[in-house]
Amino acid sequence: MTLRERTEIAVIGAGVVGLTIALELADAGRDVVLVDPGQPGMGASYGNAGTIAGYAVNPVGTPAVLRSLPSLMFSRTSPLAIRHTALPSLMPWLLRFLWQSLPAQAERNARAIAALVSGAGERWDDLALRVAGAGILQRRGCLYLYETPQAFAAAEAEMAPRRALGVPVELIGPDKLAEMEPGLPKGMGGAAHFTGATFLDDPGRMMGLIAAAALTKARHLQARADTITRGLDGVVVEGPGLHLHARKVIIAAGAQSRALAAQVGDRIPLDTERGYHVEWDMAEPLLSRPTCPTARGFYFCPMAGRLRVAGTVELGGLRLPPSPHRVRKLVEGARAFFPELGTPDRDWMGFRPSLPDSLPVIGPSSAGPEVIHAFGHGHLGVTLAPITARIVADLLAGRQPPINLAPYLPGRF
Repeated sequence: MTLRERTEIAVIGAGVVGLTIALELADAGRDVVLVDPGQPGMGASYGNAGTIAGYAVNPVGTPAVLRSLPSLMFSRTSPLAIRHTALPSLMPWLLRFLWQSLPAQAERNARAIAALVSGAGERWDDLALRVAGAGILQRRGCLYLYETPQAFAAAEAEMAPRRALGVPVELIGPDKLAEMEPGLPKGMGGAAHFTGATFLDDPGRMMGLIAAAALTKARHLQARADTITRGLDGVVVEGPGLHLHARKVIIAAGAQSRALAAQVGDRIPLDTERGYHVEWDMAEPLLSRPTCPTARGFYFCPMAGRLRVAGTVELGGLRLPPSPHRVRKLVEGARAFFPELGTPDRDWMGFRPSLPDSLPVIGPSSAGPEVIHAFGHGHLGVTLAPITARIVADLLAGRQPPINLAPYLPGRF
């Protein structure tokens, strides 16, 4: 049986970006339908590190990454991995990534990221209050951990570009670090403390609250959107058992967005990063704030009733099965700091939408305003959901968005 529906606005994708857009629009009195085959908020929006990362202004591609790319790609202990069977299909993306890692491009991309993440914490304060989730939002900052004195000595130069882009950060030595996080092993070199950072101690619960708030006014069609067709009086979204006519469509389907964007004339070089986490249940997590050992590429994430270890980047598309090796590397990395950790209680893999310049696609389709793109947020989907929702709401209302959208428009490719 085919669902035949009509709506003013269809939002394709019920991750954190789609949910927050739906909430923003529904609260403004718009008629909104969310289209997603799964449970709202339970993809990458659930499985992330939970950080509201206003400090994360560096793109993935930088000159430093470019210099170390051969060792990163071919070391089995690297935080970056490429599934070799996916390499042929990844080559166009990788070539663009190499170009975006050059100094001028990386600096431009950092400025564009900084413009988006500015004020992310305050926007999340407002969102958490709207959905009765303020207790999930923790204000304890975030640590970048340096394991040796030499690495800590180099941190000042590393942090200078972030400070220039307005990121508040304090470098703390071993004694202050031990005072802040007494559970860490002795002998650490120091840390960078991003003092203004906040985090979610239960991303899944927060997603549930946002979904519940949005779906008091919006509808959720549990269906897969396969095709988008423009018409004279709107846009038709179709899939198995689905026929939805909308005046406007928002593509916010994360890693699944590329094919949908291509159908409306926008060829976006979107590919997929596969992220992993492992969790240990414990009454009191071993740390009090997100902590990233910078040399290892993952986060310790203290969460309600458990410790989550999340991170690493695996380029491998949407179809290959999870890699047991990536899970093992997370477990081994965690035990390097906390040898007493036993077998994890669970592990998880999800899909991040990844663009070579580390910037999302936000703005109208190049073929017309009936379709608005809001995807490709990479590691910053949770962080950028509220500002993305505000931008989309402004575009639909004919208002000027709060920032210049030129760096994020689909036509940049």
